[in-house]
Amino acid sequence: MSTQADVKGPASYFPSIEKKYGQPVAHWFGLLDTQSGKKHMELVAWLKAEHGLGHGHANALVAHHLAAR
Repeated sequence: MSTQADVKGPASYFPSIEKKYGQPVAHWFGLLDTQSGKKHMELVAWLKAEHGLGHGHANALVAHHLAAR
């Protein structure tokens, strides 16, 4: 039986990201799609500066987004 506690890696942050920022992770992935050509830490810095995400949350979103490519 799989539970939410079984989720590992960047995706383990998704429930807290959605709760804290009030948007589904798909919203953040859509925003990241608009930032082509940027490297991992550039994307993290962009989410932090432009959208007020904390470093850990921004890093988790970017890591998952880039790994899915």
